[in-house]
Amino acid sequence: MWTKEELDRYHRQMILPQVGPEGQERLKRSSVVVVGAGGLGVPVLQYLVAAGVGRVGLVEMDRVEVSNLHRQVLYTTEDVGKPKALAARERLLALNPLVEIVAHPVRLTSENALEILRPYDLIVDASDNFPTRYLVNDAAVFLNKPLVFGAIYQFDGQVVVFHHPTEEGEMGPCYRCLFPKPPPPGSVPSCAEAGVFGVLPGVVGSLMAAEALKVLLGLGKPLAGHLLLYDALEGAFRKLKTRRNPACPVCGDQPTQRELIDYEAFCGL
Repeated sequence: MWTKEELDRYHRQMILPQVGPEGQERLKRSSVVVVGAGGLGVPVLQYLVAAGVGRVGLVEMDRVEVSNLHRQVLYTTEDVGKPKALAARERLLALNPLVEIVAHPVRLTSENALEILRPYDLIVDASDNFPTRYLVNDAAVFLNKPLVFGAIYQFDGQVVVFHHPTEEGEMGPCYRCLFPKPPPPGSVPSCAEAGVFGVLPGVVGSLMAAEALKVLLGLGKPLAGHLLLYDALEGAFRKLKTRRNPACPVCGDQPTQRELIDYEAFCGL
């Protein structure tokens, strides 16, 4: 039974024939965990919570810094110094008190990743470092959950849905099918070192939220088996075909890795 507040809040979405009351109910019963509440995580969290996803988890151990504010628009100057997970939860509940927000103010590791991620239907990787990306990918495959991934660098972004059936009905690739090993330490500068166009995470994060909602609702063609590239300077998108690697050590035909690895130690980051 829908309350008047729910009907008023979600009306513009529920009148879409592709969503309807059934789709909104599906969102209400769904759960998503977002790893990272920074540049990419902020728009993902805002749109998933606003859309009425029933339970939204966020994993983030950092505190709000002044340098975050030009792109992480969920936070304000008053939040500087506060744990992001707790500040984000407070703001998100103010946006939509009908949604359950679960804050995980911890560092994701091989010891806690499966426990934290298991209760959710879908995982969104909005992290900004390679150790976490590989850890989240491996956990998603082990848990057999779809993974929406996004990344940004200066003026460029990318979005893809990993470990999800493609249009052809085959299981799509995982992150390690495309990038088998972490890059050597120091070979790829971070956003803190290379800079980032302030609006870029908003664009890419919104695309990630759209993919997450499509997967939850069973709508359209999720970016499984396709990598979407965005160039903010050119205002251009490109979509590249990707395939699962049968020899992938995690999701391949004969996987050799059956436990999580703390890639921080492995790749020296």
